[in-house]
Amino acid sequence: MNRIVSVIKKAERELKRTEIKNHTIGAYLSDPYQILIAGILSSRTRDDVTFYASKRLFSVAASPRKLVKLSLKQIYKLIRPVGFYRKKSKNILKVSRALIRDFGSKVPQSQDDLLKLPGVGSKTANLVLSLLYHKPFICVDTHVHRVFNRLGLVSTPKPQETERALRLLVPKKYWSRINPVFVLFGQNICLPLSPYCSRCKLRSLCKRKGVKYAR
Repeated sequence: MNRIVSVIKKAERELKRTEIKNHTIGAYLSDPYQILIAGILSSRTRDDVTFYASKRLFSVAASPRKLVKLSLKQIYKLIRPVGFYRKKSKNILKVSRALIRDFGSKVPQSQDDLLKLPGVGSKTANLVLSLLYHKPFICVDTHVHRVFNRLGLVSTPKPQETERALRLLVPKKYWSRINPVFVLFGQNICLPLSPYCSRCKLRSLCKRKGVKYAR
């Protein structure tokens, strides 16, 4: 077993043993449309802000046909204070219209089709494909990018480059397991500032790259 697979499996085991808050999108949503929209909202926005904004929005409009009935001002109010909420409001309205028009209100299962939707990048497309449709894609957000660089398993300046590196390093059968585990790990243990290294069960496997202060 190579080192990176050992890290994935150990992180999975430790997270199952620990009661921690879970604001990962897959933990509170299971509908493809809602995961797609939450993925758009999550860009450059804290996980807890995305969590509550998604809850507010889907309590009113949980499907594309319901969302297109809302005005932009109504959407603004529901999703604030996510980052760039005005632009995201326009995008999720356009996405909902496109899904109704081109895909019978269903979320497509093709990466090419997903990436054509307004505001949908590879992170959100891969999240939908791996989490809901169980296809071999790696979804790399800021948490995944940070944790794998700190571990010293990759040395990449941007999430997109981390995704490419992980595709080469990780056996395909583990790809869809990366995001749920390491987003949760990044939310609770490997924090952006002052991570909890003293209680991290991956410490013996970690090179702690870029860590200046830790608890």
